[in-house]
Amino acid sequence: MINYTKHTIVRDLSWLAFNARVLQEANDSSNHIHDRLRFLGIFSNNLDEFFRVRVAALSRMVLLGKEAKMHLEANPDKILKKIQQTVIAQQTEFDRIFSDIIAELQRKGVHIKNEKQLTKTQKDFVKKYFEEKVRTQVIPLMIETIPHTPLLRDKSIYLACVLGNTQSSMLQRYALIEIPTKVLPRFVILPSVKGVTDIILLEDIIRYNLPGLFAPFGFNRFMGYIIKVTRDAELDIDNDVSTNLISELEKGLKNRKKGRATRFVYDRLIDPPLLTYLTKRLGLVKKDNMIPGGRTHNFKDFINFPASIFSDIKPRQQPFVHQLLRQPLRIMEVLEKRDVMLHFPYHSFDSIIDLMREAAIDPNVQSIRITCYRLAKNSKVVNALINAVRNGKEVTAMLELRARFDEEANMRWKAQLEEEGVKVILGKPDMKVHAKICVIKKREFNRTKQYGFVSTGNLNENTATYYGDHCLLTTNRNIIADINKVFDYLENPLAKTTALLNCKTLPIAPTNMRDAFLALIDKEIKLTKKSKKGSIIVKLNSLVDKVLIEKLYAAAKAGVDIKLIIRGICCAYTEQKLFKSHMTALSIIDDYLEHARVFIFDNGGKPQVFISSADWMVRNLDHRVEVSCPIYDAEIQQELMEIMKIQLAENVKGRKLDNEQNNLYVQKAAGVPVIRSQVAIYKYLRNKKYVD
Repeated sequence: MINYTKHTIVRDLSWLAFNARVLQEANDSSNHIHDRLRFLGIFSNNLDEFFRVRVAALSRMVLLGKEAKMHLEANPDKILKKIQQTVIAQQTEFDRIFSDIIAELQRKGVHIKNEKQLTKTQKDFVKKYFEEKVRTQVIPLMIETIPHTPLLRDKSIYLACVLGNTQSSMLQRYALIEIPTKVLPRFVILPSVKGVTDIILLEDIIRYNLPGLFAPFGFNRFMGYIIKVTRDAELDIDNDVSTNLISELEKGLKNRKKGRATRFVYDRLIDPPLLTYLTKRLGLVKKDNMIPGGRTHNFKDFINFPASIFSDIKPRQQPFVHQLLRQPLRIMEVLEKRDVMLHFPYHSFDSIIDLMREAAIDPNVQSIRITCYRLAKNSKVVNALINAVRNGKEVTAMLELRARFDEEANMRWKAQLEEEGVKVILGKPDMKVHAKICVIKKREFNRTKQYGFVSTGNLNENTATYYGDHCLLTTNRNIIADINKVFDYLENPLAKTTALLNCKTLPIAPTNMRDAFLALIDKEIKLTKKSKKGSIIVKLNSLVDKVLIEKLYAAAKAGVDIKLIIRGICCAYTEQKLFKSHMTALSIIDDYLEHARVFIFDNGGKPQVFISSADWMVRNLDHRVEVSCPIYDAEIQQELMEIMKIQLAENVKGRKLDNEQNNLYVQKAAGVPVIRSQVAIYKYLRNKKYVD
């Protein structure tokens, strides 16, 4: 029998199991066809990032071999082989599901046509569309005449073309055309007969017009196949304090565009000599994860499949303003009386904007300090901060320039904020700042008042409409004091990490967060051994940290009832004779992305409840600045416990996380009501009454 105290599930294989749960949603015929397409897009986008980051990292581990000294996987080469097998199997399932969806679309009168299926009217439309909108956006690369290997950009798809002449076998060339999806829609609605909607993909518009592009050069035979390269996205940033972070990032971003390929996806019907030529020219080998697929790639664009063609899409649950924060009122006055917890996306993010706007306007507010990890494209948070500066406030914004795939956007925000007079700090060169915190300082009647918040999610009004997160608004002096200490540390470039040990209330990474949670688990073990039944509820995106996993094993073995709600990676085994009845794990994949981190310790009937920005992963606990926050308000504690209770009762979109990662749906027991937790939580919060 496996000794579970010394084993965990390989994180990358667990991640693939998570993405398989996303694929299950695409396969679920009870979901609207538009949502099924969206889940295909999410699956594809997730897999792209997985190859950019994790497969790239594993590939580097293989290259490092025995020289790898940091926290690495034990057998990266074996893991890569297993990844390859799993991804190919998932791709086969993906293709089957897509075929089913296409058939369902056709039954609904929606047809995705290719360039060979057009009516005369549609051909005329496609020619005109190409001439007016596409022609100037495409410049074919005649790759055989280019001395250097052509750079295929990550996140782009290319039409690999075979050009020939039926009269001369000697006249054959290869060309690449980048599909301009950054400037043009991927999906174009064609002129259609009544009751039918015909759609064509942008690449098929280009396919149809290949003669117009190449006929002048003597070609009359044209074949085109979609290909795609995914590249290594890691940034190698020097950890030295003197590192110029911005220049290193700019260098890293340039390198990312030409990083080594970690995956090459191609149309399985591609012309074999063309495939051979491309693999040689691009320096690809089998270990670069060459994956055959269908005619269509870059399914991430299906996230934005046109919804306007469907008349039966039910409107989403609309976020509503928290009962205690409905305008017009002064939010800071409310917080002086009580804490308030916002639960996104059920509650409206407008309350955060209202608080920031109020702070910008209030003549008694002196300063605002805030961390910004990922911001919305047209950020209302940034707008409020800029107006606060214009109103004479001292504003400090911590910008994390290494927020993966948002680096360029955050560098632009840095320039804009600094131009407006905001003091921008960049944190520490050797670790990301992932904490989501804010403190507002006010001087009124010779008294200093401070208001703040701690959140599990980003200050992004766009993602707040579909990310499940919690945000505590508070004036608790101990919490505010520790938030200020974190900012003091971030603003002092010479401050050592140990300065964070001065925080007495908030468990902080990288100093004491792991130890704080280990102590809380130990306490539950001791209470259980004293015949006081202990229990722990842990909700995370990812559970990877082996030290904490082993402590959970010890607690389960001791009889502590442990319930895990893990959206993504779960490296813990949950079934073993020693603790089978004491440790279970659930994953919920539904309309909203479950993003919150919540911890509930029974504590002998006096619950200790925490929210956090940090997953239980080595990177979060040892290499990032993260904040966990205790919830002291009894009503908010109960609120969070009710939400966790609803999620643990999920029997529609819940999967049991077992040791084999089978992703079996939770079966509804006889006599138990149907509970779709995201719907039930909305109803619970919508109907909740607060005593002002």
